[in-house]
Amino acid sequence: MLVHVQQHLDEPLPLEELAAVACFSPFHFHRVFRGMVGESVKEHVRRLRLERAALRLKSSREPIVQIALTAGYDAHESFTRAFRVVFGMNPSEYRDARHTSQWPDSPSRVHFSPDGPFQDFQPAPWLGRPLEAQVRPFSPRRVAFVRHVGPYHKAGDAWERLMAWAGPRGLLGPQLALLGIVHDDPETTPPEKWRYDAAIVVGETVCAERDVGIQELPGGKYAVATHQGAYATLGRCYARLCSEWLPKSGHEMAAAPALEIYLNSPKTTKPAELLTEIWLPLVA
Repeated sequence: MLVHVQQHLDEPLPLEELAAVACFSPFHFHRVFRGMVGESVKEHVRRLRLERAALRLKSSREPIVQIALTAGYDAHESFTRAFRVVFGMNPSEYRDARHTSQWPDSPSRVHFSPDGPFQDFQPAPWLGRPLEAQVRPFSPRRVAFVRHVGPYHKAGDAWERLMAWAGPRGLLGPQLALLGIVHDDPETTPPEKWRYDAAIVVGETVCAERDVGIQELPGGKYAVATHQGAYATLGRCYARLCSEWLPKSGHEMAAAPALEIYLNSPKTTKPAELLTEIWLPLVA
C-alpha cells in the first residue's frame, strides 16, 4: 500500500481504495496503518506530497502556485504554512537555498523517491514486552448506556450521569461490569463527532429513562489485550494490537465497534495501575 501511495500521489487516494490495496477492512484500517507505520494515513500522504513539492522547488522553475496545487493545497498561503512547519522556511526561501534537500524525520523512514518504490520500510518499533492477546468469545449482553459525543477524555460526564441513575435503582454492586463502547476511529472521524457509550450490564427488567438508553450487544469473536496505564494511553495498545498481533494472527477485524472493559476504578486506582481490556471485533 505504501508503494501504491507513492505511485498515485496525484490522485485522491480514498480510504476505501487504500484499505483494499492493503487487504484490510476500511473500518479499522487507520489503526492498522498507524500501528505499523507510526503516522496516520493523512499525515503520511501529506508529508510525501510536501517532499515531492520540495524536490520540484529545487529542480525546476515551475511556479510555486502550481506546485502548491499538485501538492493538494488550494491556496498559496496554506501551502506556505504547511511547508514552513516541515522544512523550517517558506517555499521561495527553500528554492533559493543552495543546500542539498534534506527530508524531515518520519517514523517509517519512508520518503518520496522520484526513482521508484522505496525498499527500506521497517514497521514502527514498539518498546517493552511483546503484546499478549487472545481470541475470546463475547456473549450477548444487555446494557444501559449514556452516550457521549466529543473527545474521549471528556466522557467522564457520561459516566457520572450513568452512575447517578444506576445507584438509586440498586444496579451498583461488586459484580457490576463497566464497559465503554467505542464507535469511531479517531483517525477518520473529527474529535467533535466521536461517539462513546458509557455502559453497564443490566437485566431484562431494566428500562430506558431520559438520557439513559438500552441496547443489546451481540455476541461474537474478539481479539482481547489488557492495557495497563492511564486511559489517555489506550491508543498505544490499539496500535500494537492492530500492527503486531493482527497481521500474524490469521484473523480479520470486523466492521463493528470496539469494546473496553474496565477492571478497576480511576477513583481508587493510580493512573499507572489502571487495567483495561480492549476487545477488537473479528470476522467469525
